[in-house]
Amino acid sequence: MRGGALRSPLLLCGVLTLVLLLVVSCRGSGAGNGGGGQPPGTPAGVTAEAGSATSVHVMWNTVAAASARVSRYEVYRGTTKVKEVPGSEHMVDVTRLRPSTTYAFTVRARDAEGRLGPLSREVRATTPAATAADRSAPSRPSDLRGKAVGSRAVQLSWSASTDDRGVLSYDVHQGETKIHSVGGSQTATVVTGLRPGTRYSFTVRARDAADNLSPPGAPLRLTTPGSGAGRAAAPTGFHASSHRSEGAYHIDLSWVPPRVDGVIMEYQVQLDGRPATSVVYGGEAPRDRATYSFYAGREAGVSHRVRIRARLPDGTWGGFSTERTVTTGPRR
Repeated sequence: MRGGALRSPLLLCGVLTLVLLLVVSCRGSGAGNGGGGQPPGTPAGVTAEAGSATSVHVMWNTVAAASARVSRYEVYRGTTKVKEVPGSEHMVDVTRLRPSTTYAFTVRARDAEGRLGPLSREVRATTPAATAADRSAPSRPSDLRGKAVGSRAVQLSWSASTDDRGVLSYDVHQGETKIHSVGGSQTATVVTGLRPGTRYSFTVRARDAADNLSPPGAPLRLTTPGSGAGRAAAPTGFHASSHRSEGAYHIDLSWVPPRVDGVIMEYQVQLDGRPATSVVYGGEAPRDRATYSFYAGREAGVSHRVRIRARLPDGTWGGFSTERTVTTGPRR
């Protein structure tokens, strides 16, 4: 009996220690993922193409928002994180590389709570040899043609450019934004992630190994079939008011960002029917409710009409919010 009494506290202590370790272990793993819920999925369709002797263009498909909304993507060269982009983007140029070198890249997604998804499959790209004193840009791509492939993609093709050292890659632009890149041996591609019922303008530029970029070819304008998402992609819950500070009036805005695939990083504010200012987020963009305040002058009793729209992840502008009228305080 006395021996059993001595063993019982020791056994109880061991059980309590084990339980404590399990609790600490569970808490530690939960904190690493930012709490409960599922982390983002694995980026698919990852590709890597040399853009010049010192750069590689990495692209991937947007992770579906079924389990978690993606806040940003992280791009790794080997085990080193080399780039981080907002969740609205799915491509990046990795620069400052060495010529004639093979590199391996992976991509992973992170959500707004900090949960990090698994790494994508590894893709490899080899930079070409450096070319000395090459200042001659390729000729502009010509005869750009295309057609819509469903309501969210277009197929593009063009005639090859020429270059004294050879074309290494082609950059596809939508408006002023580079959205795609293919190898120099390709003269066709499919651009995805577009919106139904939306008009787009595409151009193509050629690039050589020395990073010389051709002038853009003639633009091609295409409209995706289907009903436009203009109003559906407009900010909602839009409110406007004014306040006085240091002898001047400011207009205060608040709105709910439109629900789209990706993160919205830029808005345009229109005042009395004209663009007044832009709201650009350099870091984490708000997802639930956004606010912004801007200078409106020193005169009281002035009424303004104000509305706002978002630049969507595909580079186009969404629809305008409901227009509000705001007055800069009562006249004295």
